[in-house]
Amino acid sequence: MIRPSQSETSILLVDDHELIRAGLAGVLDQQDDLCVSAQAGSVAEAVAAYDRVKPDVVVADLQLRDGTGLDIVRAIRKRDRTVGIIILTMHSGDEQIFAAMEAGASGFVGKDAPAGEVVRAVRHAVVAPTSFVCAGLMGAMLRRARGESTKLSEREHQVLVLLADGLGAAQIASRLYLSESTAKSHIARIYQKLGAQNRAQALVTAMRIGLLSSVRPISA
Repeated sequence: MIRPSQSETSILLVDDHELIRAGLAGVLDQQDDLCVSAQAGSVAEAVAAYDRVKPDVVVADLQLRDGTGLDIVRAIRKRDRTVGIIILTMHSGDEQIFAAMEAGASGFVGKDAPAGEVVRAVRHAVVAPTSFVCAGLMGAMLRRARGESTKLSEREHQVLVLLADGLGAAQIASRLYLSESTAKSHIARIYQKLGAQNRAQALVTAMRIGLLSSVRPISA
């Protein structure tokens, strides 16, 4: 085990492939401010190594022979909220990204990413362990929003289009032969589903995820 100096960030590497661990260690140990102080090949070994070494950052593979990197995240988060934890994986789909974020990871990096991205994620995890970073997070969030937006009912979509045309609740009610209170209820549900606080935000989100092709320049 290599003991880092006080100025270096100590790292625990977790992967069940020794060659991958060796490659990562080589990349990280080249940095003046980083030091791989321990390695592990399973969830059980990782938790034991963490308790023994108390590293500043854990970099763990998602798929391990006795569980997943998320098991490591959850186990360590019960012990310490200040340690950085990076999930590094070949399986970098949207569901894996959100699962890592929800488990409490500090970051998520695909194994096909440049080495510099791993280094940046480790440095981020040191200073902001509870702030999730992932290069693909924005795209994943937009895709999730696009999927959720399909839950708009036909009536809600009609209301959304009229909102984009600049109509208020009373005008929408008249156009669709609804009571004004019903129109306001539809608007409120649209805001909720799009994660918006007002009409302007709702329309921006709707355009971004493809529900609307254009809107008139209107105020919120």
